[in-house]
Amino acid sequence: MDDHKDFAERDEIIEETIRKYGEYVNPGLANLMRFAGFGDVEATALRATVTDMSGSQYIDCLGGYGVFSLGHRNAEVVAAVHEQLDCMPLSSKIFFNKPLADLCELLAEITPGRLQYSFICNSGTEAIEGALKAARMFTKKTDFICATGGFHGKSMGSLSATGREIYKTPFEPLIPGFTHVPFGDAKAVEDYITNDTAAVIVEPIQGEGGIIIPPDDYLPRLRQICTERGILLIADEVQTGLGRTGRMFAVEHWGVEPDIMTLAKALGGGVMPIGAFIGTPEIWEAVFGENPLMHTSTFGGNPLACRAAMAAIHVTRFKDLPSQAARLGEYFMEGLREVKNKYPKAIAEVRGLGLLIGVEFAHEDVGELVIGGMARRGVIAAYTLNNPKVIRFEPPLIIREDEIDTAVCVFDEAVGEALEMVEGLV
Repeated sequence: MDDHKDFAERDEIIEETIRKYGEYVNPGLANLMRFAGFGDVEATALRATVTDMSGSQYIDCLGGYGVFSLGHRNAEVVAAVHEQLDCMPLSSKIFFNKPLADLCELLAEITPGRLQYSFICNSGTEAIEGALKAARMFTKKTDFICATGGFHGKSMGSLSATGREIYKTPFEPLIPGFTHVPFGDAKAVEDYITNDTAAVIVEPIQGEGGIIIPPDDYLPRLRQICTERGILLIADEVQTGLGRTGRMFAVEHWGVEPDIMTLAKALGGGVMPIGAFIGTPEIWEAVFGENPLMHTSTFGGNPLACRAAMAAIHVTRFKDLPSQAARLGEYFMEGLREVKNKYPKAIAEVRGLGLLIGVEFAHEDVGELVIGGMARRGVIAAYTLNNPKVIRFEPPLIIREDEIDTAVCVFDEAVGEALEMVEGLV
């Protein structure tokens, strides 16, 4: 009787939550989540496993779109936040803030080249907004060159830099001066530089664009072009930073040192929201030299988030998670390519670097069905925002090989099921 009551209460909470999504959050999103097979309510999570209120467990191969590089509820990050919570959760904004100072010092230590000063904010799109403002102030120019298919966020400035019209058209006119050229084409970048160009902004690897890895000479050539033409290179490492691709930062694969770098997602250790943009001393002097309050944030740099970020960086370095991501990424892609060989007409390509992996289908409909089929079998994945043909696998960097094996097996079954449902399409 008690069990029956518990089940009834559980079901009531689930239905009530979904109803509230429809009435107060986003009805379209509620319908989409149910269609995709995520019709329950998340309850707990640990390491690479998410458990819903019904008790079903899922291997998290999405990782919060890159947030959970350390897995869910990493003990060291949680302990650091608990400790700070008992001292001072938010800054008074009047006195010096030790966690903020310590984090900025640590970021200067680990980031490449002459990056030294950091502005700590709350999200990736805020980091991009700050980077764009900094580039304009330093160069005293207004325009930017971006990549088609790139994704930099959805606030007005970052959306102007983002390269997919479906998310931009409803909000036009956006901020003027943003030119988009094909990703991986350095000559196109050079051809579109004008006297008004302040910077080139680029993801080292396009995430939402479909896990697109550029030619090996692309980023080095961009660095050369920017240096020769006196403009800045902004590296958006919001998704690729902090070990995801097999190096601490993706630009390190190509030996490139940007003028400004943006971070977020994994920076909070999967526990706190936090973002950052980091620049050289010259850029900081241009932005803050005359007015140290030129760019501010009420919650940015709060002690809780800064302590989480420091702990996350410590764990990433101490456990050498970039190397682990490189090894496990190869292992994961090897399994996925075996599935591709089994369904060569349905799966166009498996590609990636580290544990940022994309599987591209010949038809968009197949990918959507595969995501649902995987969810029913206990594995979480999602398609990339700017290329729905591509499913991303972006699990925690601490995922185990046996969990990868299960994910590959589930993927295989879900592809087979999806192809049966759309027989004749592929």
